[in-house]
Amino acid sequence: MKHFVTGAAGFIGSNLVDRLLASDELVIGYDNLSTGIRRFNDSARANHAFAFVEGDLLDQTRLSAAMRGADFVWHFAANADVRFGIEHPRKDLEQNTIVTYNVLEAMRANSVRKIAFSSTGSIYGETALIPTSEDAPFPVQTSLYGASKLACEGLIAAYCEGFGLQGWIFRFVSVLGERYTHGHIFDFFEMLTNDPTTLPVLGDGHQRKSYIYVQDCVDAMLTAVAKANDKVNIFNLGTDEYIELNESIRIICRSLRVAPKLVYSGGERGWVGDNPFIYLDTRRIRALGWRPKITIAEGVVRTLDWLRVNRWVYEVRA
Repeated sequence: MKHFVTGAAGFIGSNLVDRLLASDELVIGYDNLSTGIRRFNDSARANHAFAFVEGDLLDQTRLSAAMRGADFVWHFAANADVRFGIEHPRKDLEQNTIVTYNVLEAMRANSVRKIAFSSTGSIYGETALIPTSEDAPFPVQTSLYGASKLACEGLIAAYCEGFGLQGWIFRFVSVLGERYTHGHIFDFFEMLTNDPTTLPVLGDGHQRKSYIYVQDCVDAMLTAVAKANDKVNIFNLGTDEYIELNESIRIICRSLRVAPKLVYSGGERGWVGDNPFIYLDTRRIRALGWRPKITIAEGVVRTLDWLRVNRWVYEVRA
């Protein structure tokens, strides 16, 4: 089978590419390298079963040409920056919703029938139902990122209904692990490397979030695609635990052997759209036999270990 992966040079996308290649699948990677990192595909490029196309998903002609011959689309490219959404609202619309429409149209042009999509637990907003199941009532959206991803889900479901596609939609909690380049661990490691005496913290430190290790995340997606066969298959992906931000900070500081003064700002939310409690019900994916192998605490440490060895990513991201 030939797989087409958008965001192939990104955190989750590059890890998926490597797993598909390890299973002797053919892979076309597509990325404009605006946030993706070319070096993440170094091992893939050494594999004759991998082809990389540098291109923008807003370029419909290039996208459709690159997808030719594919059997399955994994759509992971997105603007994932929730924090600054209100500063550039068009960015979420273009890089999440419009490009998803373009991917679906490229699939139609190339007669590709299957798509897996990286959505987010942020679509549940500040839900009152904790842990949150896939069929929970949707509250008012709290971030432009979540709203744009929800629009993507709607487009995919409508294309599945109207054009005979089949979709797998994955609502992630935050993901940790190797090639992680966005989030609080990435930021805190850089801050503490520069100044181990003080750590600015957005929010009051009591925000509670669930996380999932990247290889567990890839395992879950591959399990769902192999075993779930409805027209539209929706899965929460996360662990059966959550962690308070203050506890994550303690793990980070203990691992780095520092004891900074914590300086909080922003109240209970670090920014507009920062949901203070995200914890998803994952019984649906677990019913297929999947279980996470790595705890949140272990995921935090593994992420730090990778950042220590790969400090070059800070220069690339800068």
